[in-house]
Amino acid sequence: MNSFAELIGNRWLWVAVLSSTGAQVMKVLLILLLERRWHPGAFMETGGMPSSHSAMVAALTTSVGITEGVGSPLFAASAVFALIVMYDATGVRHSSGQQARLLNELVAELRAVVREGFAPLPLRVLLGHTYLEVLIGTLIGVAAGFMAFGAQRG
Repeated sequence: MNSFAELIGNRWLWVAVLSSTGAQVMKVLLILLLERRWHPGAFMETGGMPSSHSAMVAALTTSVGITEGVGSPLFAASAVFALIVMYDATGVRHSSGQQARLLNELVAELRAVVREGFAPLPLRVLLGHTYLEVLIGTLIGVAAGFMAFGAQRG
């Protein structure tokens, strides 16, 4: 089998990618439902509810756990990778988003005082996730893994 066919047929990869894509679609739909505004750009944004990164790594880890066993080295590697991604989403990336929000507020205050020649571009705020956003993304990924591979348990 050639490499391209193997890639196309890699169900573990596609479950992870589709789980992430589904979480991104949910972001757009949640904004439409809760804020009553159409914001398709949210599909390409990081941060927000739910965490698509968490959905992706949870789907991969669940799929590997079901098919390879939770005692396998591949499951261990996938689980460690997932934990790092989720920790980073709630830690460093979330803190960076909070710092960006604060810096944007400070720049706005400075702009009101200085007025001339002071026009830095605002920083991106939605970088990371809250624990709830990661939890919901994780549940989406686990559900996707079980839907795709649950019948193969044994």
